[in-house]
Amino acid sequence: MLEPNLHKTVLLLHQEGLSAREMARRFGCHHKTILRLIALNGAPAAVRSRRPKITIGEELLRELYAQCQGRAQRVTEKLVEEHKIQVSYPTVARRLRELQLGTPPKTRCDRVPDSPGAEMQHDTSVYRVLLGERKESVIASLLYLRYSKRRYLKFYRHFNRFRMKCFFHEALAFWGYAAKECIIDNTNLARLRGTGATALIVPEMACFAKARGFVFRCHALGHPNRKAGEERSFYTVETNFLPGRTFQSMEDLNRQALEWATVRMHYRPVGKSRLIPAQAFEHERQCLIRVPEQLCPPYLELPRAVDQYGFAACHGNYYWVPGEDRQPVKVLLYDRRLEIYSHGQLAAAYPLPPEETRGQWFSPPGQPQPPHQPRNRKRPTQNEEQQLRTLGKNVEAYLDFALQCKGVERHRLVRMLFTLWRQTIPPLFEKVVARALRFRITDPATLERIAVLQLNQEGLLLPSVFVDAGLQERRSYQEGLWTDKPDFSPYERLLEEPAQDQHSIPGEQKHG
Repeated sequence: MLEPNLHKTVLLLHQEGLSAREMARRFGCHHKTILRLIALNGAPAAVRSRRPKITIGEELLRELYAQCQGRAQRVTEKLVEEHKIQVSYPTVARRLRELQLGTPPKTRCDRVPDSPGAEMQHDTSVYRVLLGERKESVIASLLYLRYSKRRYLKFYRHFNRFRMKCFFHEALAFWGYAAKECIIDNTNLARLRGTGATALIVPEMACFAKARGFVFRCHALGHPNRKAGEERSFYTVETNFLPGRTFQSMEDLNRQALEWATVRMHYRPVGKSRLIPAQAFEHERQCLIRVPEQLCPPYLELPRAVDQYGFAACHGNYYWVPGEDRQPVKVLLYDRRLEIYSHGQLAAAYPLPPEETRGQWFSPPGQPQPPHQPRNRKRPTQNEEQQLRTLGKNVEAYLDFALQCKGVERHRLVRMLFTLWRQTIPPLFEKVVARALRFRITDPATLERIAVLQLNQEGLLLPSVFVDAGLQERRSYQEGLWTDKPDFSPYERLLEEPAQDQHSIPGEQKHG
């Protein structure tokens, strides 16, 4: 391909008397090309277009494209088989692109001016982060002011519409201001239906935004660079915040994220313009919408029943409700606390425990502890089972055999074995487990009789227990004097029953 200004250079050299062959040698082209440029006498050379060897009618292509549901390969087959036009797939694909069938033509990007107080952007991104000694998936939620480049970052294990409202309330309360519009992608957390400019926002989210003075706007489908500042912020999170930092928990991760976004990056120059977000925000503050401090934080209203011990369940934990009755209560779940209302009055308020906390029960601080635990409290036995498996191969083999059951029976057996291990000496416990594994025994009562049998056969002595001389002076001992004495008769009968068969115990089943 010749350079665009070559014909002007050739004309000037020709006027100075340089021959066509000499110019062809210097420019590396044929001398006839030089003669053709001289004949143009300085006029621009006409652009020659390629004449197609095979002509395909536009109407035919459009008709076949509609019939084949936009499949160019099928259009090619129909042209060859039905219309006897020997054409290749690349030619058909090129003609379809020229007719703008299928994918729309790529358009140039438009620049949106950065106006103070006009726009903020929000999005989420998933990361794998090492928390302590375990890698977990977390969701980063980031709010970005377009003009001043200010950011607010927080991580969640789960992100839903309620979490989104809590994040916006926290971020805007921290800033004290909001922009007029918030650009988001076409997420179902805020969008009810439609895409882009025609998207309809969920009424709940629209009312939430209206109370804070802004509106949600979805960008066009497939046009994420409409919020390029937000995407660049996530790139900065990946390359500047996460590398080289260690996190012990979600609380530690969010504490460092808050310091990084609102302190470190707030006073650091950004981009080639060396703009400092703190200074730009002071200028933009006049154009932003002030968020009222009196706005109630978002919450979820959860109706809950109270069990016979006075506990209400919420998110896997149990919270004690003061009072005597068992009327249903309303639990208002906030981002970091919950409140329990009974008969329209606030009965108790609790700070929320860490998100991974499950199966725990709580009572109001400063009040007496409830006398009972929740009825449906789940007590896992993973720790007990793990400790038992460290006692030896025989114990681990027995656990593999006995714990094939699931549900309550599995946990009951693990707790019984753990209690038996705590109550016996190691040699006795190993013999009990070995005998139970040999005869395939899983009944807890039979395991206790095996332990008694081993004691009677070998004359093993129980270890002596140290008793504190001041035991009777303790307050708990004094209170126990007024309670009924425990009944130990079942255990005494076990020791008094003569062993009819020294090598066989009722309940054992031999498998030959």
